[in-house]
Amino acid sequence: MKKTIRSLLLLITVSWMSVSLGDNLLGLPPVPISADNPSTPEKIALGKALFEDKRFSADGTVSCSNCHNPAKAFSDGMGVSEGINRSKGTRNAPTLINAAYFTTLFWDGRRPTLEAQAKDPIVNSIEHGLKDHNALLNIVRKDAAYPGQFKAVFGVEADKITIDHFAMAIASYERTLVSGDSPFDRYMYGGDKTALSPEALRGLEIYKGRGRCSTCHIIGDKYSLFTNNKFHNLGVSFSKVEPRMFEIVNTFRVAAAKGQSLDESVLKGSDFSQLGRVLVTITPSDLDSKAIGQFKTPTLRNVALTAPYMHDGSIATLEEVVELYNKGNEKNPRLDPLFKPLNLTPQEKTDLVTFMKSLTSSSLPQ
Repeated sequence: MKKTIRSLLLLITVSWMSVSLGDNLLGLPPVPISADNPSTPEKIALGKALFEDKRFSADGTVSCSNCHNPAKAFSDGMGVSEGINRSKGTRNAPTLINAAYFTTLFWDGRRPTLEAQAKDPIVNSIEHGLKDHNALLNIVRKDAAYPGQFKAVFGVEADKITIDHFAMAIASYERTLVSGDSPFDRYMYGGDKTALSPEALRGLEIYKGRGRCSTCHIIGDKYSLFTNNKFHNLGVSFSKVEPRMFEIVNTFRVAAAKGQSLDESVLKGSDFSQLGRVLVTITPSDLDSKAIGQFKTPTLRNVALTAPYMHDGSIATLEEVVELYNKGNEKNPRLDPLFKPLNLTPQEKTDLVTFMKSLTSSSLPQ
């Protein structure tokens, strides 16, 4: 009986979200909602307030919206993000728009859900810098409004509010940050054959054909997420660690054995950061992992708004990204075999960039 009620609640919530988001879902599937964390308008409103609260940082200057700024398509426009005391990390902040569809979070996929991801930045010494999650909960419990909101949403008294409640509210808000309805969507799924310019149409053919972009940034018959949610080695910045990669992996293994968190290791150690997915998948007997230097395929939706690019923000423009792929990416022993020189002409490269700009939504979450 409980399972049936939960399923009905989830169906009602998905329907409510689809109606509230309206045409902005053109080109996207229904928003996936966790059965353990059904969304409500009240929970989303609470999550938005928590997302924007700078008190959840050691110096009172950093909220989630610092790195995921609504005015910058929920990224921050920086190469690598800044946290408390303007401390620089090692990773570029990806957009949160359409993160509801991601099967893993962070560039190395170290968290499986939005709920799990929301807990990490709060206690990372580079980002929010709080000593522990209790420091955040103390702020919440003493606030004039939050205890009442948490009771209304979760049915708990102030002293029973947990970090899991916080994470569920944040994740519920983040699942509303979806945006389709780009010129490409209107052309592909809306039946408007005038929505794309001749240049963009030529770029689309290159994207699906000689450019081989759709191998990883997938276009579907009914919708397109523009990511395969998988991990690949492009060679970007890998030369910084390649001569010492096994030594660095061993160093990380020692640090992990001593209790240093993966989240802390990545943002405080530039060498660790360049190793990518292997820091998540490594086992004691797996020193020579194929995951060394692999990073998650990002979505290309609204990509024209989220420069700079790559896991370390080292590429400034879409034109430079296309040039990287055109030459076959950065050669290294771990380079994904998918990547070969494309030999595109200057006009073909321009058309490809024009097509990627057509993936910008008509309106964005605010």
